[in-house]
Amino acid sequence: MDLHSTFPGVPDLKRRARRRLPKFVWEYLDSGTGTEATKARNRSALDAVGFLPSVLHGPQSPDLSARFLGQEFPLPFGFAPVGMSGLIWPDAEGHLARAAAAAGLPYSLSTVASQSPEDLAPHLGAHGWFQLYPPKDEGIRSDMLARARDAGFRALILTVDVPVASRRERQTRSGLTQPPKLTPRLLAQVALRPAWALGMARRGMPHMRTLDKYTDAASAALSSTAHVGYLLRTSPDMDYVRWLRDHWDGPLLIKGILRPEDAAPLEEIGVDALWVSNHAGRQFDGAPAAIEALPRIRAATRLPLVFDSGVEGALDILRARALGADFVMLARAPHYAVAALGAAGPAHLIDLLRQDLIANMGQLGMDSLAALPAPMSLPTPPMPLPVP
Repeated sequence: MDLHSTFPGVPDLKRRARRRLPKFVWEYLDSGTGTEATKARNRSALDAVGFLPSVLHGPQSPDLSARFLGQEFPLPFGFAPVGMSGLIWPDAEGHLARAAAAAGLPYSLSTVASQSPEDLAPHLGAHGWFQLYPPKDEGIRSDMLARARDAGFRALILTVDVPVASRRERQTRSGLTQPPKLTPRLLAQVALRPAWALGMARRGMPHMRTLDKYTDAASAALSSTAHVGYLLRTSPDMDYVRWLRDHWDGPLLIKGILRPEDAAPLEEIGVDALWVSNHAGRQFDGAPAAIEALPRIRAATRLPLVFDSGVEGALDILRARALGADFVMLARAPHYAVAALGAAGPAHLIDLLRQDLIANMGQLGMDSLAALPAPMSLPTPPMPLPVP
């Protein structure tokens, strides 16, 4: 099969993924929270960022490389962390990590993934990032950092925009609980998706393997959208970030920043990068589009910036770069790819994004990412920065 003729863009992968996943899995992957207004804002605000094409530049072979955190990457993007990736497709974490390593790109493993740091150690390559949902207990915290470091993860991501469990109503309506339980209703959905069902039968239903060491089967009852990780973690503060900075000797990224005024205190603590994100609309339905927040944060800090939330193609990557991002991470798109095509999906996604970058950069007359022009249109006028 010629994948580029059959699946030339992320929407094609998304459509096939939906056809191959049980409904409750699709709802887990694709849903936001509330009425999903923030998820919709992410898309409409990205679409509002436009450029003027530039012509008469002759033949071009654009340089797609990007420098971030002192390292040179062949492409300006990587794979963001997603909890319970293995529910979306059997061995999703492994497929994604191997494809990222082969391409020389970052892969991020979530604390609440269905594989542990030790599981992923043979597949990481040089650019493994570990995403931390903050444990309250200092002993557990220290142990998690040691496990990530020993497994070969080089960067630590602290996610700060999940102080409480979100409600994700679509996910609840689908019948999915945490941990997943195959009720008769869900089994009926599974029966309609034989490829997913066969893969799960071989590997077993996924669970949060990193947390096995710290949890008890007699854990207290949780809401249907919460999970056992909520029994271990806390809502961090600046002192928590200082503790991490003192105990992690690699790059430290803070994920979930939308306010410019949060940048300066984190810069003073010594974090290495800020990650501008609204969790793709999965946590709070009253947030601005992440791309609207990006230029305000860029104006407020010298730190490198990562961007995610709503990215669906190379043009979105260029939009984020133009508004201040140094690097872009994708979450849903890699999982559409692995659900659509299995092991072949992530590498195909990387290649189609590469080709899409070349096509869009050609329209803009760019020979490198550094030559990206300023946008001609923006989603909203920039808000003034707060007065110190």
